[in-house]
Amino acid sequence: MKLSQNAITVLEKRYFKKDENGVMEDWEALLNRVAGNISGESIVENYDEERKKRYFDLMESGAFLPNSPTLMNAGNDLQQLSACFVLPIEDSMESIFTSIKNAALIHKSGGGTGFSFSNLREANSRVKTTNGVSSGPISFLRVFNAATDAVKQGGTRRGANMAILSVDHPQILEFITCKEDTTQLTNFNLSVALTEEFMQAVNQDTEYELVSPHTREVVDRLKARDVFALIVEMAHKNGEPGIVFIDRINHYNPTPHIGRMESTNPCGEQPLLPNEACNLGSINLNAIIENDKINWDKFRDIIQDSVEFLDDVIDRSDFPLPEIDEIVKANRKIGLGLMGWADILFRLGIPYDSDKAVQLGEDIMEFLDYHGKVKSMELAKEKGPFPNFEGSIYDKGNLLRENGKMKWNSLAKDIKKNGLRNATVSTIAPTGTISMILNSSSGIEPQFSLVYIKQVLDGEKLYYINPYFEEELKKRGLYSSELMEQIAEHGSLQNLDLPEDLKRVYVTSHDISPEWHIKMQAAFQKYTDNAVSKTINFAREATKDDIRIAFESAWKLGCKGVTVYRDGSRENQVLHVGSKTNEERKDAVERVAPRNRPEITMGITQRVETGCGHLYVTINSDETGPCEVFTQMGKVGGCASAQLEAIARLASLSLRANVKLESIIRQLKSIRCLSPMWSKGRLITSCADAIAYSLETYLQIQNEHQIPNNIQAPNKPSTIIESGKMKATCPDCGSAIEFAEGCMKCNSCGWSKC
Repeated sequence: MKLSQNAITVLEKRYFKKDENGVMEDWEALLNRVAGNISGESIVENYDEERKKRYFDLMESGAFLPNSPTLMNAGNDLQQLSACFVLPIEDSMESIFTSIKNAALIHKSGGGTGFSFSNLREANSRVKTTNGVSSGPISFLRVFNAATDAVKQGGTRRGANMAILSVDHPQILEFITCKEDTTQLTNFNLSVALTEEFMQAVNQDTEYELVSPHTREVVDRLKARDVFALIVEMAHKNGEPGIVFIDRINHYNPTPHIGRMESTNPCGEQPLLPNEACNLGSINLNAIIENDKINWDKFRDIIQDSVEFLDDVIDRSDFPLPEIDEIVKANRKIGLGLMGWADILFRLGIPYDSDKAVQLGEDIMEFLDYHGKVKSMELAKEKGPFPNFEGSIYDKGNLLRENGKMKWNSLAKDIKKNGLRNATVSTIAPTGTISMILNSSSGIEPQFSLVYIKQVLDGEKLYYINPYFEEELKKRGLYSSELMEQIAEHGSLQNLDLPEDLKRVYVTSHDISPEWHIKMQAAFQKYTDNAVSKTINFAREATKDDIRIAFESAWKLGCKGVTVYRDGSRENQVLHVGSKTNEERKDAVERVAPRNRPEITMGITQRVETGCGHLYVTINSDETGPCEVFTQMGKVGGCASAQLEAIARLASLSLRANVKLESIIRQLKSIRCLSPMWSKGRLITSCADAIAYSLETYLQIQNEHQIPNNIQAPNKPSTIIESGKMKATCPDCGSAIEFAEGCMKCNSCGWSKC
């Protein structure tokens, strides 16, 4: 397989083995390392070289790749190959802090973690052992978030977490709103576990009960539609929380006799029992298109090899905790999924938002799930079924599958007789960087953009174009750099002077209505053991009612959960459009100038103890609100004095330019120096942190005494603005990023955050 330059960049940065001299392997060496390790080259007696070759060819052909931890760690010192973990949290201090410790070990090894906080008693509930009161789940959620900050995941990035709280928990309203400020809980995705009872109450406009997890007593009743409306409002505001339909998840739990599922992994596609992990991999659908048709026989062969590969991954992985190792090998769950769905729709000439596409998606997933289970049954006959098979739904002759094009009833009988090697077989997971390596569209998402721009040295621009779209343009004689510029600028073909049939097939994420996003997710979910990672994209102008309808449709159509994202709704987004560089935007933007300082201002001065000495911070206000900051620190002099003056000047300039006081506090807070100091019960980590502390004190006084505060962002923010779509930018390379599969992803450098 020929790799794109973009793929090589991603591999060198994130996947290739390195030593003190730099990169020490290439694509072929990586595949040899992974194929040899997973096939048991160094540990299996009577080793069969054919298996290694089969695994090598499977990956080298571009037909399949396992999840990133397997590519990174197989055959390396860190033999941790799983991406997804769920850890239990019980209602005791011992359990809470054991889970924090275990999460840190998992993050260190490169995995992400999911938690249910639903078992923790509500805040101010009595704790008999200490004769005190409970802090509650939200308080401990912040502790988990802080712990994650301290551990780099796999030595390269912060760990990702999922926090889930049941909708009947007494603190559910606080949980729903706890990420209203998007600078808080930045290491967590949040989802509310919605019960069937709650959804029926929403449907019937009735109340439902809040139940204390500690006493199991009903402590309050709320109107279900009011709670649902609050979830919708927050999701509309910034995409969080998402929702999971927890009773539906447990209806499809293959081993209910072992336990109940309470949480998912960070992207929501993998519901797991406490202490479970799952190994994931994805088939590239582009590999099965031949002569503009699907080669179903080839697809079946790829499915079978991929299932065997993922089953072997379980035996090769070193799990971070013995209790995880035990339950993973007792259930042997794998999650085989797909990528390249948008690509093959382009190649087959089928619009994403069409009944034909939805039906084809259902057919493809049914085929994968069926033949995946056939292969898993064959492995069970050869190696034995998963140890918890007895008592599972399969042992009872139930596959929980509706009649489709496959012989499900016959297969259920065969599995009951012969066993199944893996408790789950199928998952639609985010494909993030592995789809970039294979130059494929992500998961089952529509194409986010047909043309991406990467800015390089000397202002040169590189165009990354969907290869199948580029091929079609050249075939029609339409390709030109001018057209590429236009497409990048508009983000879509729909307003360009192009043939209608081209515009109908080559639709992008924002061309597709949420209704079709949900329909597609539901079509794939119908034949997926676990769940489907997908983002339902909304235009910036979408209303709360649009979000509500999407949530309700997902429930009615059989989805297990939903993640939504309204374009531009994240507070920390940089406003950016199309292909224009920062320099090019300067002529087309409006910037906010700071207001003039009046002759007389009034304020407060606070003394703060710092490691450098007594720092005096003065904050003054004009008729609009706080407008300036002054600092003074004894005889410090030199650079320290200059830096304090610089911070104060920039803070003053920002305040007079209508930047929120809270935003300045967030930037300065917790900056660390070599000389931290306790001041009035608070650790002051630096002089900058001391200024943030003083600004917080001012804010508190202002709120308590109702001092006027008009520091709200005006209609024309101080960030750069243009008409058109708003896009977030990559923190590594500055290129536009997309929100898809429950993650943020940069198509230029491979940066991602889930």
